[in-house]
Amino acid sequence: MVDVLEKPVTARRAVAEAIVRVRPSTLALARGNAIRKGRVFDVARLAGIVAAKRCPDLIPLCHPTALTSTRVDVEAWGDRRIRIEAEVRALDRTGVEMEALTAAAVAALTVYDMLKAVERGITIESVRLLEKEGGKSGRYARASAKLPATKRRAT
Repeated sequence: MVDVLEKPVTARRAVAEAIVRVRPSTLALARGNAIRKGRVFDVARLAGIVAAKRCPDLIPLCHPTALTSTRVDVEAWGDRRIRIEAEVRALDRTGVEMEALTAAAVAALTVYDMLKAVERGITIESVRLLEKEGGKSGRYARASAKLPATKRRAT
């Protein structure tokens, strides 16, 4: 692991997203809470939050961070996609990009797991960092991070 002892404690923030592509009929079942395993968006949201907290257990050499907040939104995006956005904050010596990316990825995997009984051809199209703030490198914002306005968290 990289030694971060000499780095100052600063406010850290990262936002990541994952996009899951499904058939319109599968999305309709998920939106209508008609999946036998349960409420897809709610379970994926919870899985993402838990994953952010467990990141150092999953990613070798990832520092444990004292997260101050984790937000995971799961929403229908058009008629074929589910968009997951994870935001993680901490006061620490190291960034929280991995926690945000892990939250988004695990939430996407949870969507797949919950919907695979009705559709095997589900695709996780992307998992990517949208923004990060804090630390020596400062602020990063992906140029294409400006996404169309959508209704927040469909449940």
